[in-house]
Amino acid sequence: MTSPLQGIPSELAAADLNSGAVQLSVDAQLYPLGAIYAASYVFLDRCYVLLDQPAEHRVRVTLTPKKGPADEALLRAFVGEFSNELLSAAWRQQIAQENRAVIEMVTSQAISAAMGPPSLDDLAAFDFGDEAFEDPLGIAMSWEEKYKKKDPAAATAPAGAETSAKPDTGAPEPEGSP
Repeated sequence: MTSPLQGIPSELAAADLNSGAVQLSVDAQLYPLGAIYAASYVFLDRCYVLLDQPAEHRVRVTLTPKKGPADEALLRAFVGEFSNELLSAAWRQQIAQENRAVIEMVTSQAISAAMGPPSLDDLAAFDFGDEAFEDPLGIAMSWEEKYKKKDPAAATAPAGAETSAKPDTGAPEPEGSP
């Protein structure tokens, strides 16, 4: 015999305290079947899950704890957790549908990149005559070119003056050295 749970409408959920199970009635027009499956899957580690369709556009979900009969508080918690998981699964499914084209594009690019470098035929067909791209941030510049040490003696020496041929190691010169 099923009885309504306190604080939950009887047409949405009812508990059978003798068997320790709870039944939820889900509107299949509001929640897609994939979302109902996804929410049910989350409960497989702690509940036996039974799905059936008692009426058109309704799915009945029966959750029975695997660790024996449960009290009303645990069954009410199952209803709340299942409802939250159902909403989350429906939202994830909607996001996946809305972004399907982007997901397929990224996946196809990843697969094509995994195929390896271009062939010699691909390189022969490539047009190298295009103008060089702009690089205002210097991203394409090598590290050595971008951060090379500037010789301070060359900047202050008059034109035609000879500069030292010693490499700058960054270490201080010992006293008395030429």
